[in-house]
Amino acid sequence: MNDIRRTVLWVIFGFSMVLLWDKWQIHNGHQPTFFPTTTPVATAPSPDAGRQEGASSVPTVASTPTTSGGAVTAGGTALPPAATTVPHERTEVRTDVFRLVFDSAGGTLVQGELLLHGDFEHKDDNFLLLDESKNRVYVAQTGLIGGTNFPTHKSPMTLVPGPRTLADGQDTLEVRFESPETDGVKLIKTYTLKRGSYAIDVKQEVVNNTAAPVSPQLYLQLVRDGNKPPGESSFYSTFTGPAIYTEAKKYQKVEFKKIEENKVDIEKQASNGYVAMVQHYFATAWMLPDGVQRDLFMRKVDNNLYAVGMITPLGELAPGARKTVDATFYAGPQEEKKLEALAPGLELVKDYGWLTILAKPLYWLLDKLHGVLHNWGWSIVALVFLLKAAFYWLNAKAYASMAKMKAINPKIMAMRERLKDKPAEMQKEMMAIYRTEKVNPMGGCFPIVIQIPVFISLYWVLLSSVEMRGAPWILWIQDLSAPDPFFIMPLLMTATSLLQTALNPTPPDPMQAKLMWIMPLAFSVMFFFFPAGLVLYWLTNNILSIAQQWIINTRMGVPPQFNLPKFK
Repeated sequence: MNDIRRTVLWVIFGFSMVLLWDKWQIHNGHQPTFFPTTTPVATAPSPDAGRQEGASSVPTVASTPTTSGGAVTAGGTALPPAATTVPHERTEVRTDVFRLVFDSAGGTLVQGELLLHGDFEHKDDNFLLLDESKNRVYVAQTGLIGGTNFPTHKSPMTLVPGPRTLADGQDTLEVRFESPETDGVKLIKTYTLKRGSYAIDVKQEVVNNTAAPVSPQLYLQLVRDGNKPPGESSFYSTFTGPAIYTEAKKYQKVEFKKIEENKVDIEKQASNGYVAMVQHYFATAWMLPDGVQRDLFMRKVDNNLYAVGMITPLGELAPGARKTVDATFYAGPQEEKKLEALAPGLELVKDYGWLTILAKPLYWLLDKLHGVLHNWGWSIVALVFLLKAAFYWLNAKAYASMAKMKAINPKIMAMRERLKDKPAEMQKEMMAIYRTEKVNPMGGCFPIVIQIPVFISLYWVLLSSVEMRGAPWILWIQDLSAPDPFFIMPLLMTATSLLQTALNPTPPDPMQAKLMWIMPLAFSVMFFFFPAGLVLYWLTNNILSIAQQWIINTRMGVPPQFNLPKFK
């Protein structure tokens, strides 16, 4: 049976790829299928379900305060009756990378358009990361708790007059909001936007104008709905949801459904790290300086509306005193090098899964190659060349073993036919043939299995790298993050996969022989809908593997045979 084990291993490998795919889907909070449906909208009767202790004092709705008889708009935002409605004034601010919209309610950032990144579906539009509209809620909020009526993200605030566009020759732009005194406490927010940067400095000044000391706490949170981001593919899936990072427990991401089920298990207190909302290619994050104590929370704030945030105590403020807390807000692409420079561990929002230890060096090498070639497509090709060179001798041993198996395959097939009714004798003679010909039936599998984690890691690198968005290669491939519009590369990949099957030994069992031809076809179907960068990587790997295997087979006198099995 040893001659069959090699084929069985190939079958197991194919199904393992399917299982790995499904496990990755589950790992990223999605249904375990090749064609996952949209993330289900969460529904629950209680708007306070999933709330964590320590965050219970933070207001639980997205924008304005809830009062008796308040109406609910799309997205779960509660609005008070018309008689007590807080006026909303929205202000647009522009830099070279942002178009931002601030709401006078809490000085909240309610819209963030990235001017250097196109929309997934409408290529002529810019990508809208933050939004508070009829169909979406994704906003960044801050405010004070600890008093009966401290300024929150729902309090009306006044915008201080000043420029709203980053002018030529200007490197920074300030946007300043001031709250009225509520219970004698005033909150001043100053957003400082910088040229070329997706990181915004946010200074929070708290002024105590009462005759008694107060002890406010500052909260910073990100609130978004649990829907799948618009424009996301249905043929592959990436994680969307909240995450936190601390030095103690490192990167922790949580699915929306875990918050819904009140099963959040995260670090609750820290003096470092950040909180974030993550989606494919992009992320937002709140950061405080290291050494500043903070409580961390994730919770459900309304129907299909979730928050991640942190609360930091400001200590006791004497009458007439003021306290300033400097924070940083990031809203932009998951550009690994820039994220690493901004805060420890922030680059982990670009999630490579359980093979991060291999994926990060591969991305580093890919980035270095791009620095030389200045084209991400050719950088992918060059990286696969380097990987094939690194594994050259390992692959050579595998292909040589396969060639030997293919050379003795006619002898094995004749012996099986002759002894098909005598399985014990068949097994004995088969082992004798292997010993005589000095063939290890497993020799072609182990060298390839060892390489699987490397190529899966590279797969995740290419799927996760925002640099592929809108990046052209050659001719008709003008976006490596989008599928091939003419399906030329997926067809070539399918053809090369079938050619590889022809180069491999034909299994003696007819059913296994059929599976060996069906598997590449079934596996290739997915690639018709995958990003072109992923298909390019796999196609290049196939071509190089075929070239090496062809040379080895030819040297050993074993030409390819295109004897397709008969399907009945």
